[in-house]
Amino acid sequence: MSATYKLTVRLAVLLVLMLIAAACSPSQDLQEEAQDEGQPVAPSEESGSEDASESGGAGSDETIRIGFIAPLTGTVAAPGTDMRKGWEFYWEQNGTEVAGRQVEYFIDDDTGDPSVALNRVQRMVEEEDVDMVVGPVLANVALAVAEYLVREGVPSIQAVAAADDLTQRDFDPLVLRLGATTSSQNSHPAGEWAYEQGHRTAVTICPDYAFGHESCGGFARTFKDAGGEVTAALWNPLGTQDFSSYMADIQAEDPDIVYVGQTGGDAGRFVQAWSDFGLKDSVEFLGNSTITEQAVLRGMGPEAEGLKSFSYYAEGREEPPTQEFIEAYAEANDGEIPSLYSAGAYTAAQWITEAIEEIDGDLSDINDFVEAAQSISLETPLGPMRLDEYNNPIYNAYLREVVARDDGTLWNVPLETYEEVSQFWTYDPEEYLENPVYSRDYQG
Repeated sequence: MSATYKLTVRLAVLLVLMLIAAACSPSQDLQEEAQDEGQPVAPSEESGSEDASESGGAGSDETIRIGFIAPLTGTVAAPGTDMRKGWEFYWEQNGTEVAGRQVEYFIDDDTGDPSVALNRVQRMVEEEDVDMVVGPVLANVALAVAEYLVREGVPSIQAVAAADDLTQRDFDPLVLRLGATTSSQNSHPAGEWAYEQGHRTAVTICPDYAFGHESCGGFARTFKDAGGEVTAALWNPLGTQDFSSYMADIQAEDPDIVYVGQTGGDAGRFVQAWSDFGLKDSVEFLGNSTITEQAVLRGMGPEAEGLKSFSYYAEGREEPPTQEFIEAYAEANDGEIPSLYSAGAYTAAQWITEAIEEIDGDLSDINDFVEAAQSISLETPLGPMRLDEYNNPIYNAYLREVVARDDGTLWNVPLETYEEVSQFWTYDPEEYLENPVYSRDYQG
């Protein structure tokens, strides 16, 4: 074979390899497509963070790298999308430099599936080398993700997920709930309140997974401890399309009050069925924190007006930290009122920022960050907050009512405020933790 022929072949191979490399390089369009599909992408100007080239790039000692995961598709996509919007709004409003260092975050879609979430969080830790992970939304997803992160020595920041045992029986210092409560935390005062109103029999209905079990369990325990009777505990699958059979069950029981713990699309479908079956005018309704929160309330109409619920967030609260946040968020989001999920993610970002500033941006020992977060007390859009010894917030619980504003939009106005509410309510923590976590089999 001649030298000229060999050179020609080598040049041809080199040309092919160059063309393949060019074809495989992620263009801007492909990067945007990956972001739309929930693939992790380094934050850009669009996501409110500095470009990697300006912030030091992957692996830079000057960059604080945060993973962010939420369900951006699926049954609970609306809450997940709101969570993402609240997170991004914080950085857009406050900038991405904290204690002299750039913050870079990586967003991914967990689809509401624990196995998907675990896979994507693992990629964030092992490939993106994140310093901490914020999210997700669903309690069962959060339990799976937190277990992995703790094992890897990475802080798991819960901005929304409410699984009780994350800050109870499975407590680990690396798990910090910085924008939410436990599922049962607001349900405990709800059960006591219901009895004080003169109700003696109740039916509970919640989705059949950890968040639902714990939401209904908190209500059932305090209602029964006060002297009431739960005559039926109903459980619906997450993603229930038709609640008519449950309405028939409730009518058959004829209770004084029904405690409802629905979330995502289920919340809107339940409230519509409640109205269609005439129960709104005949049975007292009391909901959990997610039944009429803004991500679902925006899609409701008159059927939701007057419904009461207990939550740690009331967007109709008059205090400046809440109203200033709502006004700024609405201005940036075409008049949209922020939901529990966007407020929770915003608050988590606020708390993370304060903790990083406390340690002058030095995350070389992640325990210093944890200790700083534990020492902080904040005034937030949710109200005043501080952590207990299990890294769960102590803060306000609100009895709320859905009210129409002058422009016709609906929001939750607080009727009563319960201050300094603990995840253990008025029970002794050690005695409380001797019982199992709320489940279908244990409702207090």
